[in-house]
Amino acid sequence: MKAPAIICSGSIVCDTLVYPFDSSSWGTTRLMRSIESHVGGNGANTARAMAVIGASVRLVGAVGTDASAEFVLAELRRSGVNTDFVIRVDGPTAKTVVLVNEEGDRQFLHQLGASQQAFSRPLTFTPELLENASHYHFASLYILPHLRLHGAEMLRRAREAGLTTSLDTNWDAEGEWMRALAPCLPELDILFMNEDEAFMVTGSKDPSTAARVVLEKGVRTAVMKLSGRGCAIYTEGNEIVCPPFRVAVKDTTGAGDSFVAGFLDARQRGASWEEAGEFANAVGALSVQKLGAVTGVRSRAETEAWMSTVAK
Repeated sequence: MKAPAIICSGSIVCDTLVYPFDSSSWGTTRLMRSIESHVGGNGANTARAMAVIGASVRLVGAVGTDASAEFVLAELRRSGVNTDFVIRVDGPTAKTVVLVNEEGDRQFLHQLGASQQAFSRPLTFTPELLENASHYHFASLYILPHLRLHGAEMLRRAREAGLTTSLDTNWDAEGEWMRALAPCLPELDILFMNEDEAFMVTGSKDPSTAARVVLEKGVRTAVMKLSGRGCAIYTEGNEIVCPPFRVAVKDTTGAGDSFVAGFLDARQRGASWEEAGEFANAVGALSVQKLGAVTGVRSRAETEAWMSTVAK
């Protein structure tokens, strides 16, 4: 039986990846090994990775009226994402220049573009959007200005519509962190954070302590992305640690989004917390081996086959 659909909302971006980039030298010309265009943005990356894995996913967001919008929408559809709920607004599509070094670390240079107009009103969960869906994933709280205002209301509406909910934090360039996130926490079944974000949100560098902070504020399950150490899953009184897969890292762009995609897909298909964490680690490990946010993600069958051959 096919798993229920997932609704995913968030930023939709056209990425330009520059590799390898280590430092600036103003007034000079340097040759790069690779300069490529890719789909980016937390919402688009997560939805696209889920679709590649094999999930049924609907993306909600906004793009502009430029050639970048046509490129991004075409790539999303080619991957299997339902883009019927992506709106077009006047102006440029959001863009990011991603500078990637030899170790796979990144520097982002971002233009909001259409993201400034996205979700100017809280999302309405219409019958068309809800059809055969059971989960709502909320991405890009900090990168889309209107989501700071409407995020908690959108999550509340999702729960009233019978959906389970999740949110993946990203970096808050405005520094609001917990102040912006706190109203959303009681409406969340799952909160995803990496260690840097968790420290900024909670003030703790210890994953279990950070998880306890958000659990006490109403989150039902906290999933901590621990980079090269795998992940840890926290529910009330329970900790599950899932070790990583050891791989060579080329680009960590979108690795967290890919992890979330794998985790949610696994849960939609009835996986336990531990099974979901293990599968998510595998999806993230495949992602970091290729240049671009979702380039390395494979189908569920291919991912499971790969998991059986790689050491942790």
